[in-house]
Amino acid sequence: GGKNFGCGSSREHAPLALAEAGVQAVVAPFYARIFFRNSVNGGYLIPLEFAEGVTHTVRTGDEVEIRLKENVLIECTTGTRRALNPLGEIAPIVEAGGVFEYAKRSGML
Repeated sequence: GGKNFGCGSSREHAPLALAEAGVQAVVAPFYARIFFRNSVNGGYLIPLEFAEGVTHTVRTGDEVEIRLKENVLIECTTGTRRALNPLGEIAPIVEAGGVFEYAKRSGML
């Protein structure tokens, strides 16, 4: 993804459309706030931020592996490992599959 990924969409349809197309995660320097929250809250996809220049080496069509527990992206063709920023406070919501499932599991609903 690029800088301010998801900018321009204030509805959950943008991350939902990506999820329906089979996208499980997006890696970008940073996100439009509404896209980020819609992605997490709906459980549609995981918005990951990178700690170093991933978009300069990974190109369209490249295969990558994302290891969430290690906060790393691996470029499959070269084996190069790139650090990803930890999910932080959104991790429990992502792990639950969205904010409603998180609320149910936490006894809030």
